Amino acid sequence: MLKDITLGQYFPGNSVIHKLDPRIKIILTIFYIVIVFSAKSLASFGVVAILTLALIFVSKISFVTILKSLKPILFIMIFTAVMNIFWTSGENVLFSFWKITVYSEGVRFAILMVLRLVLLISGTFVILTYTTSPVALTDAIERLTKPLSKIGVPTHEFAMMMSIALRFIPTLIEETDKIMCAQKARGADFETGGLIHRAKALVPILIPLFISSFRRADELAAAMECRLYHGGDGRTRLKVLKLEARDYIVSLIFIAILAAVILVNTQFEALI
Repeated sequence: MLKDITLGQYFPGNSVIHKLDPRIKIILTIFYIVIVFSAKSLASFGVVAILTLALIFVSKISFVTILKSLKPILFIMIFTAVMNIFWTSGENVLFSFWKITVYSEGVRFAILMVLRLVLLISGTFVILTYTTSPVALTDAIERLTKPLSKIGVPTHEFAMMMSIALRFIPTLIEETDKIMCAQKARGADFETGGLIHRAKALVPILIPLFISSFRRADELAAAMECRLYHGGDGRTRLKVLKLEARDYIVSLIFIAILAAVILVNTQFEALI
């Protein structure tokens, strides 16, 4: 299960999405979220699904990786679907049993909500984390939030913390998996028993994980001090961010897709 968590991982590549300016990627991610939540009909969700599949195809990220990114939220998707099925009322009754009544509107709404979660996770990961290195992401966040530095906001330090946190997620997951394997070799059981028993079984994992995390943080701080790191003042960049023609073209495509989604919603209101 832990190996299926791909949040924070970067897959190097030479695709168009990899080459996009990281600042544009952050803006496009926000734009993509707006597009997903603007979809309100099956037809408009189809447009968003085509966009997401195109992003996956262009980025050359394998579908296995995308499926792994969805596996950790499987429980959330099932829970969301069940809640919408049994709590959404309507006019067309599918079946009724005792005090439980399921409407076709509830089933349709549950499908759309699950589809929205799938598209949201898949698209944002492909646009941003899977195709953007932590260094480029740090630089982009700092450049986008630079106007806030005029009012005293430490934008460089904020961007650095975000990047380090994102970068160390896969490392902590790998460390947790190693600790669990070591504890299982010593006879620990994490899969049987009740909720309280499983919670107690996590204690031998959390303690060494916290110790390892603090050790890594101390080593990272020492390494940054040895390299005379003192914040963003006076620092130069190896690669200066510059917008290219492809950045404008992709941005226009996203704007056109948002307009298409809104137009499809107005034309297919009966499918909402």
